[in-house]
Amino acid sequence: MPRQSCFGISNGKADIVTLQQPPKRVSQQPHATAAAAPVLPLRAGDRVLMPRVLPFATFIAFIILADVLQRLGAPGNTLRSLYPIKIALVAAMLLAWRRNYQELRGVPSRPALFAAVGVGACVFALWIVLDAQWMQAGTPNAFDAAGEDGRIDWPLVAVRALGATLVVPVMEELFWRSFLLRWLQQRDFLSLRPARAGLRAAAVSILLFGIEHNLWLAGIVAGIAYTLLYLRSETLWTPILGHAVTNGLLAAWIMATGNWIYW
Repeated sequence: MPRQSCFGISNGKADIVTLQQPPKRVSQQPHATAAAAPVLPLRAGDRVLMPRVLPFATFIAFIILADVLQRLGAPGNTLRSLYPIKIALVAAMLLAWRRNYQELRGVPSRPALFAAVGVGACVFALWIVLDAQWMQAGTPNAFDAAGEDGRIDWPLVAVRALGATLVVPVMEELFWRSFLLRWLQQRDFLSLRPARAGLRAAAVSILLFGIEHNLWLAGIVAGIAYTLLYLRSETLWTPILGHAVTNGLLAAWIMATGNWIYW
């Protein structure tokens, strides 16, 4: 083509020819790039998104893996070993990204802490009674606490209890409350005050949080409680503490009664 052959001329003449090219040909490519750009800021490696999503996604992936392995007839020892690996991996992610969690830098007031403890205890009390058949989604797979000799594997139970009390609340609250609740309201979620999250964003995040659990109704009740703690205190430490109290009391009750089905 004539315009392509012009670039074989000297630089000065090439510059002249380029200036003479129709503006439409010059600006066409940048417009195409802009149109292909993603609308939502959900890019892999995003320093804001990944620290709050990837630990939770990893946790869920291990749950799916355990279910698949169980369906394939994997031995009990293999399934029991997944939880320590899962919780260690998630804890390592949280520690590695700890400097990214600006929502954990504030310190809640003493009344907010007391409220979180009380709410967490109430959620525990409701959790163990909201277990009717219609309040469950599917058939839960009870945590296998026994070793090959049939005795309770207490080191594994301790790992499970510590993971549920110390790691899971931080991981889940970072995802459900800090990220998803505010992201549903505003894509630049870190700049949004928790109290400004709307009713629709709260309802969707609470519903999804409930569906995540086998005891879906208890999960919805817990989601409402933790969301209210977050919206009122505007610090993520209150739902984390409430969540930790719930899981800690539940772990103690499970170990005391042997109701492993709740794990």
